[in-house]
Amino acid sequence: MFLSGEKDTDGRRSLLIAEPLELVREGFASICRHRGNCRVVALCEDGETALAEMIRHRPDFAILDLGLAGLFALELIRKARADGLETKIIVLGERVDRKTVYETLRAGASAYVLKSGPSAHLLEAFKQVRGGGVYISPLLDLEEIFVVAKPGTSDPLERLSSREYEVFTLLVEGIRAKEIAARLNLSPKTVDTYRSSLMKKLEIYDVAGLVKFAINQHLIAMD
Repeated sequence: MFLSGEKDTDGRRSLLIAEPLELVREGFASICRHRGNCRVVALCEDGETALAEMIRHRPDFAILDLGLAGLFALELIRKARADGLETKIIVLGERVDRKTVYETLRAGASAYVLKSGPSAHLLEAFKQVRGGGVYISPLLDLEEIFVVAKPGTSDPLERLSSREYEVFTLLVEGIRAKEIAARLNLSPKTVDTYRSSLMKKLEIYDVAGLVKFAINQHLIAMD
């Protein structure tokens, strides 16, 4: 059994990778084994499996794709922290907006790395969080991310609470309310409440309008 914090005799740290695409998972695993000095203890394709394997292996590090199927990545992180796991979590995402990065760190992640960036950024994230720091892709505007949003900000997403933003994120990805409830570990009624609240704050009252807004904000890509 590979225990939390335990290292191989050559100093490698334990790592879990959760990514929906097998080819990408294997690619990350290869990079981390050969250039990141890590021992990969689990490869997962969805959030539920990732959480179960994190509890089982208690790895030093975990790489989580923000778009994991099943249990939403940010909810996964919260559950891991609630279970007392000290795993350093690196989230890989495609979104570049402040709200996404802020909510990722707020949930308990130690790093946010853009999937469009070079592998050197992932390796740098390992180095940074290993020492207890926080890492954000240098392709993002750090000053914009860490400046506290002021009341009346021009960014409407800043009006949303953490839960509202998560529901919004899944809605614009085409996920139905019942599945959103399962992915966020909430009741369908609670999801409906968050949906109504976020729509009121954004002054958009149907899902099609939310999707159009997300496209205009460059949160999702047009097919």
